[in-house]
Amino acid sequence: MTDSTPPDSPGSASRSRGRSPVPDGRARRGAAFFMKALRGHDSDPTTGPLMPAILLLAIPMVLEMAMESVFAVVDIFFVSQLGAESVAAVGLTESLMTLIYTVSMGLSIGVTATVARRIGEKDPEAAGAATAQGMILGAAIAALLGIVGAWQAEALLRLMGATDGVVAAGLGYARVLLGLNGIILMLFLLNAAFRGAGDAAIAMRVLWLANGLNLVLDPLLIFGIGPFPELGVTGAAVATSIGRGTAVCVQVYTLFRLSDRLRITLAHFRVRWDLIARLIRLSATGTFQIFIGMASWVGLVRVIAEFGPEALAGYTVAIRIVLFALLPAWGLSNAAATMVGQNMGAGEPDRAEEAVWKASWISFVFLGGAGIVFLVFAPALVGLFGVDPVTARYAVDGLRIVAAGFFFYGHGMTLSAAFNGAGDAWTPTWLNLICFWLWEIPLAWALAYPLGWGPNGVFAAIAIAYTTLALLAAGLFRRGRWKEASV
Repeated sequence: MTDSTPPDSPGSASRSRGRSPVPDGRARRGAAFFMKALRGHDSDPTTGPLMPAILLLAIPMVLEMAMESVFAVVDIFFVSQLGAESVAAVGLTESLMTLIYTVSMGLSIGVTATVARRIGEKDPEAAGAATAQGMILGAAIAALLGIVGAWQAEALLRLMGATDGVVAAGLGYARVLLGLNGIILMLFLLNAAFRGAGDAAIAMRVLWLANGLNLVLDPLLIFGIGPFPELGVTGAAVATSIGRGTAVCVQVYTLFRLSDRLRITLAHFRVRWDLIARLIRLSATGTFQIFIGMASWVGLVRVIAEFGPEALAGYTVAIRIVLFALLPAWGLSNAAATMVGQNMGAGEPDRAEEAVWKASWISFVFLGGAGIVFLVFAPALVGLFGVDPVTARYAVDGLRIVAAGFFFYGHGMTLSAAFNGAGDAWTPTWLNLICFWLWEIPLAWALAYPLGWGPNGVFAAIAIAYTTLALLAAGLFRRGRWKEASV
């Protein structure tokens, strides 16, 4: 009896080689799903299986924040070649920039919640109007902060404990970033609108563009390579501003011309005080919430600055490496916020709750794995920055201590974002106040000074505070009062 299978068929090849060359169907489906998420394929977070809906949002959001984390690490890598005082200047300026990030993220909370709820209600016109009014509000705030920041940059650095050497190294850096803060604010705000609309792929692309340009321009402007001027630390700020400014231009063009889910027109920029008042209500609470969390980092920097430039530089390096893992996890948290907002708008609170718990456990696994890597490879990771041995010792100890609490961080981040996505910004605000101001900062001071732990006491306080936040947030989320919030 003859075999009727063609010689070049899969069955023939399988017998001739003793194994099947047929590609794994699951791998093909996984790759297709991944590409679908990157393309921003049309999907509805309010219908269908939960896990695919979460991942379609989360994949581009995680990749968006992954590029931001690469930027945070590479930026400090180049600056570290200029010495500890330059690194310290970046660390202090970043602490001052917490006010800008606070306002940006606070406005983002209001915009994401409002846009997601309107999209869930199938009202894209109202979503576009909310986005435009958010831009008006953001531009007014940025102008005020930019004038004050650029004018008082030196005084602000000295207020943070900067020495004469640190001020000399970083004054230009501080003036550029503080003066052009509107670029950062608009980048955050518009990406929040895209994410609220479920268009996470666009948010990913513009942030990749911003940080890609920054990574190319950083060494050119810091070291004066080729025709570029040697600007030192200031070059890092100029590179950041050019990259992010370009991304904002792309965002605006996309909103006017390209986006399928969220569109704005010139008519949307007619001032509507009712919408602005609603955004202020949500964003003021969100801003206060973020301020509490972000400003706590200022308090920590102030505690650790007393131990000298090497300790401060070590802290800066360690936190930049920590951000390499936390920022992608924040992307997953953003996905949870969008899932909550849109499903609440669609009248599906139980689906919103289930989505949050699934996203929370994904983050738990991701950050737990990152924590183990940081614990084991801390010396090698710090060694990539080429800092001096004293700075490296502080950085290694700090990285290991903070990473020890990584398993809990994901829960806290995801649950806090879920409250915000529902429009319940007060719950995470109170949690931040308790965990960071009433607990973390006093604990950092006590561990660093009376108990004699030094800079390691500050790092230990960070791990303990974020673990406390996760436990409290889980208990409050289970109570379900966030389902009653209105946007």
